Amino acid sequence: MKFKRLLTTSTGFVIEVQDPNAEYLTDSYDLWLDDVKYCTTDRAVLSVYGLKPDTAYEVKLMRGDDVSGTETIRTQKETLAMNVRAFGAAGDGKTDDTAALQAAVLSCPPGGRVYVPAGTYRFTHLFLKSDLTLELMEGALLLAIPDRDRLPVLPGLPEGLSDAGGYAAGTWEGKPADSYVSILTGMFVENVVICGQGTIDGSADFDNWWDAEKRKGYPARPKMLHLNHSRNVTLQGITIRNSPSWNLHPFYSDDIRFLDLKIISPANSHNTDGIDPDSCKNVEIAGVHFSVGDDCIAIKSGQLPADGNTKNLRPSENVEIHNCLMESGHGGVTIGSESAGGVHDVSVRNCFFSNTDRGLRVKSRRGRGRDSYVSGIRFTDVRMDGVRTPFVINCFYYCGDEGKTEYVRTKEALPVDARTPRIGDIRIRHVSCTDCHAAGLFFYGLPESKIELVDMQNVLISFAQDAQPSKPAMMADLKSCSRKGIFVRNASRVRLRDVSIVGAEGELVDLDGVDDWKWAAKA
Repeated sequence: MKFKRLLTTSTGFVIEVQDPNAEYLTDSYDLWLDDVKYCTTDRAVLSVYGLKPDTAYEVKLMRGDDVSGTETIRTQKETLAMNVRAFGAAGDGKTDDTAALQAAVLSCPPGGRVYVPAGTYRFTHLFLKSDLTLELMEGALLLAIPDRDRLPVLPGLPEGLSDAGGYAAGTWEGKPADSYVSILTGMFVENVVICGQGTIDGSADFDNWWDAEKRKGYPARPKMLHLNHSRNVTLQGITIRNSPSWNLHPFYSDDIRFLDLKIISPANSHNTDGIDPDSCKNVEIAGVHFSVGDDCIAIKSGQLPADGNTKNLRPSENVEIHNCLMESGHGGVTIGSESAGGVHDVSVRNCFFSNTDRGLRVKSRRGRGRDSYVSGIRFTDVRMDGVRTPFVINCFYYCGDEGKTEYVRTKEALPVDARTPRIGDIRIRHVSCTDCHAAGLFFYGLPESKIELVDMQNVLISFAQDAQPSKPAMMADLKSCSRKGIFVRNASRVRLRDVSIVGAEGELVDLDGVDDWKWAAKA
């Protein structure tokens, strides 16, 4: 056996088992610390807790006669540890602990750790600071108070600044917008770790944030975590549930990591995306369990400003996703639709998608702009089961008022101009998709800006016997379907090698506007 260390904190560490067939789970194994068995587990990404700061531990894995080499892992130093109870936090589920929690965070010196012991701590919101570790111990619950009247509003743009160099205090779906402060907010922070075995609950439901009437207008709903122009921030171990809208939203931020989390919202909750990197660079998402009401992961880079000014657009790039479980949601891994700055170099590997509406989902439309270039998408060693449509590229995404216009919806070729987006290369390897429903491949590019390359190898798609009709993509004038095999519109090159479609009905391959097509099915 082999393993890789992903993270070390002052009280624990995270490893990843290097099994080629591992997904979110792997074959059961034992982890040993200093020749004492710590646990038996089947998690491919595993967190270890309860260790002493600045202490060396001998770590090895055992699976029968298969034993890894021993690695010495030394926990991080810490200047001191601060218990939120010492600041007056009651943790009784009744007291408003906002002030005590915030005081503990603000009082912590660089290199210190604020820890939250077991208990229920009601609070409205917290601002983070740099050089901080915030640890939620086992049994700790941070429970948000869903009172709009007590939440500050973050302005979309600071007063008196028409151009803030890409900065917006409040955002909503790719645009500066007045927004209620998020439950956790980090503005220009760096070197932050939020970790532990506890839970953060946003207390959202249909009586406060998710009801249709209560979702309308501005200020926009809070997110669970909003990181704005921040760097070197890690979330590890905790459970996050019932967010008012997007769960984790890093914005114009770099070197962000999400490790061994659970992100849970009801399937019928609105806009509860799991993780939305937005104009971010160097993002790692590993060992995360998603079960949400919208996209599990949605990689974004904003909307084109109304004045066409592109100088502050910033791509999302170098995003690595591995060993995750997408249990439900609209899309497993989604690119867009707010992608005006472009999305480049995304790697998805060793993941399991279960009963999501779509697997790999690329969504764009006219109006995103010429900098909206999606390229370098890699999808490798992934398994899907019960996914309605495993692979979707939709360049006619219709959600929002702008998506309903004739400019977006027409299938006629329009002039290529500053508003025209592009889809570059998408490469898919070693993927198995069982019990699919609507379609296997649904790729619909723009006639004036065709999908440049789809390259798939060693892919199996099989349909459920009781496949339920649904729309494979969110676009106008599209009917529900079931067991549709391969549907491609407006692509320059499509390469399918060792790709098999089992159980499709009707015409297996439906192509139009494809310049260069090659398909070799599995023998």
